[in-house]
Amino acid sequence: MKDGTPAIGIIGGSGLYQMEQLRDATEQKIETPFGSPSDALIGGNISGRRVYFLPRHGRGHRILPHELNHRANIYALRSLNVRWIIAVTAVGSLQEKYKPRDILLPSQFYDRTSLRAHHTFFGEGIVAHVSFGEPISLPLRNLLAESAKKVGVTVHNGGTYVNMDGPAFSTRAESELNRRNGFDVIGMTNLPEAKLAREAEIALATMAMITDYDCWKVEEEPVSAQTVFGHLTANAEAAKKVLLEVIPRIPADPGWADHRSLDNALVTERTLWPKATAKKLRPILGRFL
Repeated sequence: MKDGTPAIGIIGGSGLYQMEQLRDATEQKIETPFGSPSDALIGGNISGRRVYFLPRHGRGHRILPHELNHRANIYALRSLNVRWIIAVTAVGSLQEKYKPRDILLPSQFYDRTSLRAHHTFFGEGIVAHVSFGEPISLPLRNLLAESAKKVGVTVHNGGTYVNMDGPAFSTRAESELNRRNGFDVIGMTNLPEAKLAREAEIALATMAMITDYDCWKVEEEPVSAQTVFGHLTANAEAAKKVLLEVIPRIPADPGWADHRSLDNALVTERTLWPKATAKKLRPILGRFL
C-alpha cells in the first residue's frame, strides 16, 4: 500500500475534482498489473479525509465505455487504500418518474455487457466467487440519499441500472424492452466497477445522474450526445454538493461487511496459490498473505 490511511475514491467526470475545498491536491500516475488507469489520480484532502478522484473517461473524455480498463482503475484505487468508492455516472431514464437532472441511487444491476472476462481480478490459479446479490453498499447508498436530500437535490434511493455495451445509444425497441422489464436507468459503465470493487473489498455506491429519457419517450427528442452533455454541467454541480456533504459522514475505519467480502469467496486453497498471482493481487489479498 502506498498510504496506510483508509481513503475515499470518486470515479466520474473530469470536472468533479475541480473543487475549491480540495486541499493539497497532487497527481499520481499509477501502473498496475492490468495496465494503465484512465488517467492520473488526483489526490487531496476534503474535510480532513483523504480523497482520490479518477476521471473515468480520461480528462477531455477520450475513452469509450467499452475501452475502459476497469480492472486498472479499481486496482489503482485499492493500491492507494481506497475503501469506499462513490461512482458518479450519467444515465438515461427508463421511467417517467425519473426526470433529467434527478439523481437515482441504484440498488441493483442487470448485465447486458459482453466483456465479462475483464470484470474480475481473479484467475491464473486463484478462484473467487464474491456474493453479488446485493451489489451496492447499503450503508454508503443511504448516506448518499441523506446527503442529497440535505442539499436539496431530487434523489431516488433504489432502482435497477441496466448496463449496455455502447457506445451507440439504444434503439427504440431495446429501450421499450428495458422499460417493460422494469429497469429504471440505463448506462454503459457502472456494473464492472461494482463487481471489481466487491472483489477488492471496497464499499461502492453509485450516483446515477439522469441526463435524458433514452429514446422510449417519443414526445421527447431521442437521446443524443448534445442532449446528454447539456445536462452534465448542472448534474456535476449537484454531484459536488452531495459529495461535499457526504464525505465527512463516511466512517474513518473500514468496518462494514463490504470490507470483508472475500471472507467466504476464496475457493482455492491458500497452499495452492501461485506465487506470481498472489503477488500481483497483493493490494487485494494482502490480509490473507
